[in-house]
Amino acid sequence: PLQFARRSDFVDHVRQALVTAGLAPARLQLELTEGTLMANSDQSLTVLSELRALGVTLAIDDFGTGYSSLAYLRSFPVSVLKVDRSFVRDMLTEPRNANLVRAVVQMAHSMGLSVTAEGIETEAQYEALRALGADTGQGYGLGRPMPAQALFDRCERVPADQFALAD
Repeated sequence: PLQFARRSDFVDHVRQALVTAGLAPARLQLELTEGTLMANSDQSLTVLSELRALGVTLAIDDFGTGYSSLAYLRSFPVSVLKVDRSFVRDMLTEPRNANLVRAVVQMAHSMGLSVTAEGIETEAQYEALRALGADTGQGYGLGRPMPAQALFDRCERVPADQFALAD
């Protein structure tokens, strides 16, 4: 967030990092919180537009815990909304949280955005999020942190479609 907010050469920095890593821009997803984007919305819009033109995927992290301005959501060139773990954690016991997650998924999909659910800890949460239409998820219930080589090995063994929640 500090680099995004304070580096006037942020897009050039990302471009150089992609070249150095030999990574196609479409393989990079940058996640920024609503607060970071809203701190200077005009500058954020410019930087996000340049990153999107570069081919980088953009995500709003912890969606629903900050400003959640629908006007800004409509304006920012993002591809992914990440539903905050605080909604996922209690969605099986708090109907209001489940309804909020459902609403975010439906709204995002109607805008052509994908949804990542954060903080999946149980099989029941995973199944509920699949039923609600979340596209992808993350959390200890799906996999614990691991060394890079272990991740590469897992990716080679598991078909790509099994990394998504939606069918």
